[in-house]
Amino acid sequence: MAICQVCGKKREVGNNVSHAHNKSKRWFRPNLQRVKTITDQGTKRIHICTRCLRSGLVKKAI
Repeated sequence: MAICQVCGKKREVGNNVSHAHNKSKRWFRPNLQRVKTITDQGTKRIHICTRCLRSGLVKKAI
């Protein structure tokens, strides 16, 4: 499951392009980390992208 549980970022589809300009499908996956965070219900482990982690959108549990 490659979806950020904070911002909803998920995989995108693109092309591998060779030197001869041949194209084949590929996926761009978000850089997800499994982080222990503090929520209203207590501490929880969630999958979060590094952009949300760096922006401070969640509070990490120690």
